[in-house]
Amino acid sequence: MSSASAVLRSFGPMVYLPTILFSLGEGAVLPLIPVIAANMGADVASAALVASALVVGQLCGNLPAGWAVARIGERFTMVIAGVISMLAVVGMIFAPAIGVFAAAVFLLGFCAAAFGLARHAFMTTRVPIAFRARALSLLGGSFRLGIFIGPFVTAALLQVFGDETAAIWFFLACLAVMVVLVLFGPDPERTIPPVTSNGTLIEDTGEAVSGSIPTIERPGIFRTMWHHRGVLGRLGLAAASLSAVRSARQVVLPLWGVSLGLDAQTIALVVGVSGAIDFALFYASGQVMDRFGRLWAAMPAMVLMGSGFVVLSFTHDGDAAVLWFGMCAAILGVGNGLSSGILLTLGADVSPKTEPAAFLGSWRTLTDAGGAVAPLIVSGVTAIASLSVATGLMGVVGFIGALGFLRWIPRFSPRRRD
Repeated sequence: MSSASAVLRSFGPMVYLPTILFSLGEGAVLPLIPVIAANMGADVASAALVASALVVGQLCGNLPAGWAVARIGERFTMVIAGVISMLAVVGMIFAPAIGVFAAAVFLLGFCAAAFGLARHAFMTTRVPIAFRARALSLLGGSFRLGIFIGPFVTAALLQVFGDETAAIWFFLACLAVMVVLVLFGPDPERTIPPVTSNGTLIEDTGEAVSGSIPTIERPGIFRTMWHHRGVLGRLGLAAASLSAVRSARQVVLPLWGVSLGLDAQTIALVVGVSGAIDFALFYASGQVMDRFGRLWAAMPAMVLMGSGFVVLSFTHDGDAAVLWFGMCAAILGVGNGLSSGILLTLGADVSPKTEPAAFLGSWRTLTDAGGAVAPLIVSGVTAIASLSVATGLMGVVGFIGALGFLRWIPRFSPRRRD
């Protein structure tokens, strides 16, 4: 078998680089969506609704993306998604009304789902199970890199041009480079062979491997969902709880800083340090999963994030509330970093070996739904009770998800499957 480093290097130009380009442009635009909406006349609630259109679009796009990948392949799905994303970005630039702008944001999220699922399905069928987690953690890390750097690019563009649309033009340039790279670069579906049923690479015979893995029958999306309802209803719900806790972290930390009366710079510093810790640990998660099993990354991640939320919920009115805020934010960053690539890896582990796209569409819809619901839960519970209660509730969700992983994660060690 090829070494992990050799296989991972082979994915770099055509798998990780397009992901970085897409996420870099998306990360540059994300902070500006509510700002642009507000400049177009939207109030605070409407601007938040426009920003949520991206998540809703991604949630709605997973099932159609699974259908597209299963029938036309990963590469052409990415190209089509890239081209439509470019149209969506142009629509964001020249939108004459807030409704058109929101529709363009929704379409962008829809295409982001197709792009992400295409990469996920490709690596599910091409990466040997012995280092699948490392490969998928790198894929998650590539996305996090773009999201992490994107806002700094936006700040620089605003400094130079003084116009929010400069970041959107930057996203358009990233998409154009990505489409050209995917369309005219070496086709990884032809150059990288699929893995066998036991998770090892098919030996290279000197002949190119073209297209998706052959199959006699390609079941539809809803038939696939019904056939795999057991794993989706058990492990899938545990995965959705992880996505919910991750999403809650992004909402709770800024709100907690505001509730403590901290200035924007301090809040940004705390959230930034938490994000930096998160990003620094993304590859360590893959190493743990490949060497010791998936549970050894999932359980510590969920317990840490659950503990971080629960502890934070009891510190709001204490004398050292700001210190506890920083410490719990760091704990949440560690937990989130240790969970990098888990959702991608578990989805790949339990998907059908020959035709995973339809299943992964269902899997990603479920996990994205968890991430989409969490901010609504935080908002609703905060309105009814308090932010501390909402924060504690998300900690409980983390502990319940940890129990779900303990019960339903498949018990095998990839090292024994070589």
